Amino acid sequence: MELRHFRCFAAVAETLHFARAAEQLGISPPALTKQIQEIERLLDVRLFHRTKRSVSLTSAGEVFLEEALRTLQQAARAEEAARRAGRGEIGRIEIGYIASAAYSGLLQTEVARFREAYPLVQLNLIEAPMDTLPLEVSNGSLDLAFIRPPVPCPADVTFMTLLYDDFVAALPEQSPLARKDILPAADLASERFILPEQASGTVEVGRRGRFVPRTIHNPGGLVAVITLVSLGQGVAIVPASVMERVHMPGVVYRQIEGKSIPGAIALASRRHEKSPVVKVFLKQLKARQAAR
Repeated sequence: MELRHFRCFAAVAETLHFARAAEQLGISPPALTKQIQEIERLLDVRLFHRTKRSVSLTSAGEVFLEEALRTLQQAARAEEAARRAGRGEIGRIEIGYIASAAYSGLLQTEVARFREAYPLVQLNLIEAPMDTLPLEVSNGSLDLAFIRPPVPCPADVTFMTLLYDDFVAALPEQSPLARKDILPAADLASERFILPEQASGTVEVGRRGRFVPRTIHNPGGLVAVITLVSLGQGVAIVPASVMERVHMPGVVYRQIEGKSIPGAIALASRRHEKSPVVKVFLKQLKARQAAR
């Protein structure tokens, strides 16, 4: 049985008149009669009592009408869901992010804006090590990822810069360097550096101070980095957004002398994205960038 059978039956059941139902459906009365006969043959049951003057539902027809209407309603919902999914209004997006994207407030802002505009889209978010995120976007485990360039990316992954966020130094409060308001890069030459998720700031401090930083293995997320600083294990060059959001006992933040050390947060995505809902998210971010 096909949806056309349900539509024809429902039209006759609601009008109880074959000619009016046929007009409503845009077909001829004989064609409609044939459709009803097909249904009755398929079900092996009479659905209508028919005389020359009246049409009425049989008891089987009354039961069938309830289910037929439910079927048509479900079909209509399925059609509308498919159309909305094609427009990117329904679906799911898997998003990876690094901690500093949350500390900056960028992640929360963009997710909130998208959820307000597209409440039926499910956004699944997961924090992950930055060096794994571009590959997961490439292989389809993630659709999008908030990262800090530079980071190696597969050829099919591109990124869009969303926010610029300079680097600052995180120091143990008891360090003699903490007495300085502005910190020359060369003064850090004898320190041990705890590497955050993006090491480019540390590399640039070493270049400016003309030394090779002695590094401690990356302990994980930025909270772990700042925790080690608070314990006197070393210093760290971290995004300024961390200075504004992470206040931990025993840690102070200082600007580095000279031109600011640039950092950024970007969105990694596939170059040839096919998902309508992911395209809608990207469109939102591109519009944000254009408006800046």
